[in-house]
Amino acid sequence: MNVDLTNLFSIKGKVALVTGGSRGIGEMIAAGFLVRGARVYISSRKAEVCDATAKRLSEMTGGECISLPADLSNLEGISSLVDRLSEKESRLDILINNAGASWGAPLGEFPENGWDKVMNTNVKGVFFLTQELLPLLRASATADDPARVINIGSIDGIQTPWHATFSYGSSKAAVHHLTRQLSAHMIKEHIIVNAIAPGPFPTTMLSAGVGFGGKTEGDGVDWDAVGKTNPSNRVGRLEDIAGLAIFLSSRAGSYVVGQTIVLDGGVVVGSR
Repeated sequence: MNVDLTNLFSIKGKVALVTGGSRGIGEMIAAGFLVRGARVYISSRKAEVCDATAKRLSEMTGGECISLPADLSNLEGISSLVDRLSEKESRLDILINNAGASWGAPLGEFPENGWDKVMNTNVKGVFFLTQELLPLLRASATADDPARVINIGSIDGIQTPWHATFSYGSSKAAVHHLTRQLSAHMIKEHIIVNAIAPGPFPTTMLSAGVGFGGKTEGDGVDWDAVGKTNPSNRVGRLEDIAGLAIFLSSRAGSYVVGQTIVLDGGVVVGSR
């Protein structure tokens, strides 16, 4: 058997777009991609934050990280992002659909705008951004090296969330199913679609849910305490999410199609 495994996990020279890339899981994936030699575009709703993160990641990794701010909860924002990316690139090798929102309120008080905001960002945005980026993904896709789409779901779309975030868990379950449906159509064009369902990571979103007020570090923030509720006795780290995303984007992951991979340190399998 004459097989070259030297570049099995390589994404060097690939062009990636990471939505929700200015912080949290998106920033972690972007950092991992940059270290491995990809050119990375990040997008988030707040322009100043997105610009600052792109600058910091470029300096930290020595890679090329470009900021393309956009509100991906509506079609206007999606089209704006796609137009600006298309001006800069003739192809897109990797799309990470990570932009997301959450909303918490008691069952009897849960508002319509809390439902719509989460569904529009987490489900509608994923579908229509992928749709509009099809020409760039097709330009990259070949039988030997397919283009990749990775949707970021959540274990809250697999098990019952313990927070009163009714639209969030439902939206992530929808993302998991949408991943399978998109995959069935897009694999015929050599575009692979998979999803990652993260568990606890030190993000702003989880921080708000566990009482840290949205802070990810500093006074009152104790991720070790959160990790003690996990069978792995810790929360996720940059290398965990970046490693899986790199695997799925490389030759090593090119036979994995339409899957939702749980990345939670054992939370789901450890629940009773």
